[in-house]
Amino acid sequence: MQKITLALSRAAATSQLRQIDETKPITWEFSGFSQNGEDGIIDFLTQKIINPNYYFIEVGASDGMENNTSWLAFGRKYEGIMFEGNVDSLIRLKQNVLPLILGVEGHHLFVSLENTDEIISKSLYSSPDFFSLDIDGNDYYIAKALLEKGFKPKIFAVEYNSAFGPNNSLTIKYDENFSIDFGNYENYLYYGVSIAAWKKLFELYGYKFVSVERRGVNAFFIDPSCFEGQFVESLDGIQFAENFYQLIKYKVSWEGQIFHLNNKELLKI
Repeated sequence: MQKITLALSRAAATSQLRQIDETKPITWEFSGFSQNGEDGIIDFLTQKIINPNYYFIEVGASDGMENNTSWLAFGRKYEGIMFEGNVDSLIRLKQNVLPLILGVEGHHLFVSLENTDEIISKSLYSSPDFFSLDIDGNDYYIAKALLEKGFKPKIFAVEYNSAFGPNNSLTIKYDENFSIDFGNYENYLYYGVSIAAWKKLFELYGYKFVSVERRGVNAFFIDPSCFEGQFVESLDGIQFAENFYQLIKYKVSWEGQIFHLNNKELLKI
C-alpha cells in the first residue's frame, strides 16, 4: 500500500510540473507507476479519444507497481486486464494491487503466437482504448498476429530496442520460449524490434505514429479515426531516442551497441 501511495503522489506532483503543448508529446510526460514518462502520454492520449470505452489491456504488466496501466486503473478508474508471464510477479500483482482496484483482472499468460486468441477472447472489446505490449522479446510477432486478427486498440504502446538504431527495420528471430538474458552483457541487447520496423507494421494497419518517450523505451501509435483530425495532424513527436538505461550500461550510443549483435540472427522487416 505504501508503494501505491508513493506512486500516486509522484504522479500528482510530476503531472503538475508540466507545461503542456498539445502538439508535442514530450510535454505530456509524467511518471507515477510507469518507468519513464509513459503515464503522462497515456493519460493525455486517452483523454483525446472521441468515444472512449475506458478499458485497457496490458501484456507484460509485471507486479503492477511499474507498468503502463496502473495509473489508468487507480487515477482514471479504467477497467481492464493485466497479463503477466512471470508467476511470482502475478502473485504480487494479485495480492498487493488488484484488491485495491475494481474491474481489473490479472491473468497468467506467457504469450506466444499459439495463444494470442486468449488475449482477444478475454477482452471485453476488440478496440480497447489502450493496449500495452512489453514482453522483451517476440513483441513484433505478437502485435502483428493481433492486428491480423482484427484486434485494433485506439492507442497501442510498444517497447522498441534503440540498439537497432533509428532507421534499421529489424527484429529478433521468433522463438516461442524466448526470454531476455538480463544477466549477460553480450546477450542483453538481443531482444525486441526496432522503431523503424514498428512504424512499418503500424502504418500497414492504418495507425499514426505519435512519439517515443524521451528515455527511449516505449513508442506510441494511435488509430486516427478515434481522434479529432486536427489533433492527429498537428502531432510533432520524437521520432527516436536512445534507451537511457542501455546508454548508461554500455557507455556508447546505438552505433556502438549494435556491434554486440553482429553474431545474432536478426530479421529485416
